[in-house]
Amino acid sequence: MIHLAAMTSIFPDWTLDQALPILRSCGYTGLEARVEWGHRSGIEANLSPAERAEVRRKVEDQGLQLCAVATSVRSAVADATERSRQMESLRRYIDLAADLGAKCVRTFGGERPQGVELKYVIDYVAEACASVVGYAGERGVTVLMETHDYWSHSSEVRAVAEQVNHPSFGVLWDIMHPERMFERPEETFANIGRFTRHVHAHDGIYPGDGRSVQIVPLGEGVFDHATPLSLLSQAGFDGFVSVEVIHEPGSDHDAEGVLRQYAEALRRLLPA
Repeated sequence: MIHLAAMTSIFPDWTLDQALPILRSCGYTGLEARVEWGHRSGIEANLSPAERAEVRRKVEDQGLQLCAVATSVRSAVADATERSRQMESLRRYIDLAADLGAKCVRTFGGERPQGVELKYVIDYVAEACASVVGYAGERGVTVLMETHDYWSHSSEVRAVAEQVNHPSFGVLWDIMHPERMFERPEETFANIGRFTRHVHAHDGIYPGDGRSVQIVPLGEGVFDHATPLSLLSQAGFDGFVSVEVIHEPGSDHDAEGVLRQYAEALRRLLPA
């Protein structure tokens, strides 16, 4: 069954006490914490054990689950020492996720070094991820690599997942980015459907002036969300589709409007 979640990037200026009742009223059952960006929700790796327990209590008292921790950890950095540092950071976020009851931690591949054959990059990315997934499994957490940035082609993410080959490693299917690479959803599903443990939703348009995609309400953009959700549902996917709309702290934005519009639009797309 597909469940609805929302990332704290939608409401960076809200405390948990402000956000959770609104999420519940919109029909969300999951919260995804975007760490490292200074959101007022305050969910970060430096929380004490008591603070972590309090965050978890607040979320669960509202009938929600903290379903994922979204990090900026990168596994494709060329320097081995820096990769090791990234994996140590990932271990801290695995601990945070476990303490909060979150089943998933999102990571990026990140920029790939120029002049290095892709096969060798995939080898060291898989090796880095494999170094932490055993620990993640012990803590009941799954490490996810997102179809994002230099890793928007799902075949490349699939190659990493196949090489890691561990039940505590999976894929976060960001619906938009493979379609930006001109992949059809059926192709993406064939590559990573069996590895998908979490999904990001955000619609967008091309402004027509050479700039990157502009995020718009779900259904008003050019990206097909219905087909990926249908394919996953037919395959028995049991996880969260999480709304990822990014607002800068202190900016002029309508967080509640985004939450309500995306929830309503997603419910129309999900199988009854």
